Amino acid sequence: MKSSLISFAVFFAIAIVVHLVYIGVIIPQAEQATLAALQEGQAVSRSLWVILQDGEQEVCFILMFYGIYLLGLGMFRLWSDNYLFDVDLLEEADAEHHSLSEILNDLSDLEDKIKSTPLVQTLSASLRRYLITNNVQNASDAVTTSVDALAVRIEAGNSMIRYLIWAIPSIGFIGTVRGIGVALAKADEALAGDIVGMTSALGVAFNSTLVALFISIILMFLLHALQKMQDELLVKTQTYCEKTLLERISKTA
Repeated sequence: MKSSLISFAVFFAIAIVVHLVYIGVIIPQAEQATLAALQEGQAVSRSLWVILQDGEQEVCFILMFYGIYLLGLGMFRLWSDNYLFDVDLLEEADAEHHSLSEILNDLSDLEDKIKSTPLVQTLSASLRRYLITNNVQNASDAVTTSVDALAVRIEAGNSMIRYLIWAIPSIGFIGTVRGIGVALAKADEALAGDIVGMTSALGVAFNSTLVALFISIILMFLLHALQKMQDELLVKTQTYCEKTLLERISKTA
């Protein structure tokens, strides 16, 4: 619940900042360029401000920065937990006076932040299965099951990012449809010799799609980078549990 509130607050803050940039910089600059072109009787130039000025582009930028926030948060969490793979969490199991059940209790007593990491959860589940069944194969199956469940949880966690990447081009196409509709409404003016209104409307159509597709390419690249880190997490978790836990208990079984 807390994370959902934080996520909503971040989205709201991004929307406010982007809107302030639009009303304070982008829209005034675009209006100035448009007015100068009309005074000279020329078509509006395709400057950066004109390309970015419409509402569809503003929404796309809001979703882009929110998507970057979600992607960055996911990458940061993976990076911040990566040090655990260099730590032997079962080191005390080699001591004769320390049983596996005590090791499991020690894992349960870790800080909530560490205890909730996929590695510690997988290790605890496998160790618990072994203590219950006293069977190495069951512990190995528990590792595989936990890693598979982690993969499903990771995929579900990326669903919002995937939705944003799908939604941004769709918003761009909405701008395209709107611009073409306005251009068709001004067809009579174009036939009469005034093509400024029609070309401006077509500019809206193509600019929104251009911006939306460019943003979606950026987010797709970042998503693939995140997925690579997540795949490495799955492999590292599997390898760590096999080396740290399964090799130890197989020697004592």
